[in-house]
Amino acid sequence: MEKEYICIACPIGCHLKLHVGADKSLEVSGNKCKRGEVYAITEFSEPTRVVTATCRLGLENLERLPVKTTKPILKDHINPLLKEIYSLKLEAPIRRGQTIIKNFMNTGVDVVATRSAG
Repeated sequence: MEKEYICIACPIGCHLKLHVGADKSLEVSGNKCKRGEVYAITEFSEPTRVVTATCRLGLENLERLPVKTTKPILKDHINPLLKEIYSLKLEAPIRRGQTIIKNFMNTGVDVVATRSAG
């Protein structure tokens, strides 16, 4: 099996090919640096993303508050995380960097406010 990726680990944007052998070995080609190899293998085996979203806030001048995860989270956890984020209604005042959700699903990933409100 072969998968293709465009690397986002650095500005070069290498076109990567990941070959999965019959023995489940992984071989990456097209990378110009070691980061490309790591990116392709990680994207194939455990893809993660930093999640950004907004929570309801209810202030007259600010109805939604931007939030983000403190580090990348597995793609399988993104929809449940967004469901929880969108169900929240926060109360001001909130400080930038304040934890909104702590240790989501025991992943070690927190959700924090990215701006202050109130």
